[in-house]
Amino acid sequence: MNTTRATIEIIAPTIEEAVEKGMADLGLPQDAVDVEILDAGSRGLFGLGSRQARVRLIVKGAQATEGTPLIPAPESETESYPQEEAVPATQAAVSTSEEDDVLRVARETVTDLLDQMKVRAQVVATYGEPGDPKGRIPVQVDIRGDDLNILIGKRSETLNALQYITNLIVCKELERPISVVIDVEGYRLRRASQLRQLARRMADQTVKTGRRQALEPMPANERRIIHMELREHQGVTTESIGEDPHRKVTIVPKE
Repeated sequence: MNTTRATIEIIAPTIEEAVEKGMADLGLPQDAVDVEILDAGSRGLFGLGSRQARVRLIVKGAQATEGTPLIPAPESETESYPQEEAVPATQAAVSTSEEDDVLRVARETVTDLLDQMKVRAQVVATYGEPGDPKGRIPVQVDIRGDDLNILIGKRSETLNALQYITNLIVCKELERPISVVIDVEGYRLRRASQLRQLARRMADQTVKTGRRQALEPMPANERRIIHMELREHQGVTTESIGEDPHRKVTIVPKE
């Protein structure tokens, strides 16, 4: 029967802090374990894009059946790695190591930005559905926790800013284009459903009155939802007017 030594993995701002936390979680002195540095971390540029250190602590002399660690990894406040990465079949052409790296960088970037904002939350990164005509697959980052409205802001301004900064950092870190979509407790899904309902309702109003209907100012991603929902409507067309941040969708009756 194959055996493996009991291990835990710890994430912290520095290697030293990770080791100290591991020792405390295990209740063992440092000479009772072997320390393997998985990621030394990085301070990043002006604190942005930095990565936390990640270490593996291996208990000396301890053994367990393969696949069943003797000591399970504790849930750490700084730990935000899911046990398994959800990868769609369309990503089969990409190597597993590259997939793991893309998801890891996206997850760690968001986690670090939240730490700097003093926001405690769980961050999960998976691959989403193809989001453009070229079939490119975005990284979906979901932030979960309590009282996270501060991350959304008025008209999603804070959430969109967080997403924009994350995309800049991730693309720089991986040195290639990556699309990262960030959601907070399913907010974007709920908002998209509300916008589709609004689009249909205002389209009906436009057809009924024969008059243009101007919606409230929205960011580009929300305007796109309106345009997409009504693109095949028989009675109306849509257009965007104005300048950001006051740009809005206008629903126009067809001649």
